[in-house]
Amino acid sequence: MVEGQRCAIVTGSSRGIGAAVAERLTAEGLAVVVNYAGRAEPADELVRKIQANGGTAMACRADVSVAAEVAAMFEAAKAAFGGVDVLVNNAGIMNLAPLAESSDDLVDRHLSINLKGTINTLREAARCLRDGGRIVNFSSSVVGLYQPTYGVYAATKAGVEALTHILAKELGPRGITVNAVAPGPTATALFLDGKPPELVDRIAKAAPLGRLGQPDDIAAVVAFLVGPDGGWVNGQVLRANGGAI
Repeated sequence: MVEGQRCAIVTGSSRGIGAAVAERLTAEGLAVVVNYAGRAEPADELVRKIQANGGTAMACRADVSVAAEVAAMFEAAKAAFGGVDVLVNNAGIMNLAPLAESSDDLVDRHLSINLKGTINTLREAARCLRDGGRIVNFSSSVVGLYQPTYGVYAATKAGVEALTHILAKELGPRGITVNAVAPGPTATALFLDGKPPELVDRIAKAAPLGRLGQPDDIAAVVAFLVGPDGGWVNGQVLRANGGAI
């Protein structure tokens, strides 16, 4: 680790948008904790890739819905890198169903991971982040689209946006900014799984820019928010969706 290097924890970052964010932040000079909750192999592979490209990273398993595991992850980051400066709350799930058909398990899992998980990491960040730090939460543009079958998922992301606005006011005196990124349709497994190609093509063409977002598009927005040029942006939700809404 380079003296004075900032450290970022990126939750759910072994693949998809989270992995793109981890790679981008290490390219920007940050040391990154690659968090995962399930299989270690993708996280370890990403860490090796980052290190091969000259970056600094470590993998850390923690289920964000379990407060004790979140606290342990922050402690591991502090032990490895001397402190934590950035939190990117990327971990989340999305399972769709009409509200009348949403099972207790579907509801509980979304609340546990998407909402409680965000509360757990934000609470720990509020205690542990060094002054002048940055927090970037992940919402979704579906909060403004109000599409059928997205009810439970969108409700958890609306909660994330509320937390973003409130914590920005609570942490402002310490120079810590808190923002959210709300991607639109993005070409990740989370979005593509279960969708026939014709539906994906129709969704892509519906956007003004005529394509799906890519993980690197979202990573660039996160890099802006945690970098020197994003310091005056605070308490905002950036809808990175190519104009879908």
